[in-house]
Amino acid sequence: MIWTAGFRTAVINPYEQIQLTEPRGFADQTVRQVLHMAGGGERLRVGLTNRYGRAPLTIAAARVATEHGQAALTFDGAEGLTIPLGEEAASDPTDLPVAPGTDLILSLYLPEKTGLATYSHRPMETAHIVGGNHVTSPSLPDAEQVEARFYVSGVDVLAPDDAAIAVAFGDSWFEGVGSTTGANSRFVDFLNRRLKRGWVVNQGIAGNRLLRDEVGEHALARFDHDVLSIPGLTHVLVHFGINDLGLPGMSGEPPITSDALIEGFKALADRAHKADLKILAATIGPFAGAVYPGISTPDGLAARREVNDWIRATDTFDAVFDVARAVENPEAPDYIHPALDCGDGMHLNDKGAQAMANAVDLETLAL
Repeated sequence: MIWTAGFRTAVINPYEQIQLTEPRGFADQTVRQVLHMAGGGERLRVGLTNRYGRAPLTIAAARVATEHGQAALTFDGAEGLTIPLGEEAASDPTDLPVAPGTDLILSLYLPEKTGLATYSHRPMETAHIVGGNHVTSPSLPDAEQVEARFYVSGVDVLAPDDAAIAVAFGDSWFEGVGSTTGANSRFVDFLNRRLKRGWVVNQGIAGNRLLRDEVGEHALARFDHDVLSIPGLTHVLVHFGINDLGLPGMSGEPPITSDALIEGFKALADRAHKADLKILAATIGPFAGAVYPGISTPDGLAARREVNDWIRATDTFDAVFDVARAVENPEAPDYIHPALDCGDGMHLNDKGAQAMANAVDLETLAL
């Protein structure tokens, strides 16, 4: 048996200049969060993070609940812990089963002022926040509701040695922006429902780029932490490029060329192959209809087409899934099909996320 990722959530620095959601901190509050499990096991342990904190993080109590019951988390046998700034920690193993495709409910009590929280900013899931220590309360009827995930890095499960694990490593099209909040209708959720063996954990960050930091560390910088750290990993799926091409027009940075993106994809594939991983690349999704100013430019759209032509033809990757063709408007291929557009011209709705997942040939994923 091995400990491996049953759930993952990539985190960002709340002090970044480019912010798509407002960061926040806590003091004498309980934060209750839903973690939708990609994989399951008979035992679990929870990963917590203060990676971007500017002060030590004190967690006075933590509790998890699954369909099989609930349990208090301990840390080296203690009920709470303090995580130094920049550090991460894992709970002691808990004999609480959790099944793939079910929800694990995590409650954290944060007794002191935390400063701005290390967080996942667009997980399409709601955190419930209430004053005081309520980790054992069965419900939080008067809680504040915030669409974000705080201080969590993942959940490990005890799985068979031959468990097949893949990671979706990319941007908002993996994290799930545009899908229905709380409905588990992200690309990764639909893909996991298709799999007969193994599972895919989600390390998407909305706004993330292949070549430049913000939002989050860029892909080449975070690859070791968010991909190579997963035990038993066999495959990595990647979707990058929209933010490399679109964010410069919004933030005033110099534009990225198609040649630079292609070199970045080659470097990513080389890193994966050196780690004996199979890498599956998605073509870059359409974004001509983006409602956000500066995102959609003629040069950026032309570069998207050039990079996609290269992705389709290259032997750099072990396989390609053609997201662009799966979700584009056939009459205007730089645009998302109207039936699959969440409404902002840049992200997929639930049907679009399902079409994206259906573009993956399960034979190439081989889980």
